[in-house]
Amino acid sequence: METPAQTRPVTVRTLLKMKRQGEKIAMLTAYDYPTALALDEAGAEVALVGDSLGMAVLGYDSTLPVTVEDMIHHARAVRRAVKRALVVVDMPFMSYQESPQMALRQAGRILKETGAQAVKLEGGEEVAATVALLRSAGIAVMGHLGLTPQSVHALGGYRVQAREKAGAQRLLKAARALEKAGAFSLVLEAVPAELAGRVTRALQVPTLGIGAGPRCDGQVLVCHDVLGLNPGHRPGFAKDYAGQYAGMTRAFGQYCAEVRSGAFPGREYTRA
Repeated sequence: METPAQTRPVTVRTLLKMKRQGEKIAMLTAYDYPTALALDEAGAEVALVGDSLGMAVLGYDSTLPVTVEDMIHHARAVRRAVKRALVVVDMPFMSYQESPQMALRQAGRILKETGAQAVKLEGGEEVAATVALLRSAGIAVMGHLGLTPQSVHALGGYRVQAREKAGAQRLLKAARALEKAGAFSLVLEAVPAELAGRVTRALQVPTLGIGAGPRCDGQVLVCHDVLGLNPGHRPGFAKDYAGQYAGMTRAFGQYCAEVRSGAFPGREYTRA
């Protein structure tokens, strides 16, 4: 049976309290109503409507083509399903980079049109002023450091970041700048585990790792990787808990075969 603490809606304060108490935070991506419903029932603290939907759902080869309209469309479905988890929506490429004022307009639109509780944006010190402006307007902001997929071409591909001492120092400095600007948590993607641990210890706000080792305050994975629904390359840090792509393919194949043989539907059916 769920306790009141488990059924109470998760807030920014909940995550801060979990960090202070040493409790791990579970975050998963969600892009549609049934997935979000299952995520919420399973007890994840955070539902991230990630711009990873570009690759996971829309078939793009990166997150760059994803639009604000895409994010709003999917976030609405997720928010309709979620009753407990904190819903965070990614701000897509070029929805906040031009200026803090542009970011404020787009973030405000995302929250107003979806009912989500927070937005997430990528970048370090260069977006600190943007984070501060959003926070001054009452918008909760999650940061994202390390491998930032919207900058994949500038970074030279999907690769581990901040391996060198200078890069590690820059990342730690950026993390502190984002915390000071008002970010309530940070995603650390594809950074060395030791560095992720250093950043986690240095901050008062929680860190959520993806390919950043076990020393963060929590973890985040793409739901399609967890379910095994990705037929292509799966990141080395991801874990397939269900292997559902093969099962889905078998089920679809059996259905097609039964349609062709006449086994399905097999008899006349009229809805009462």
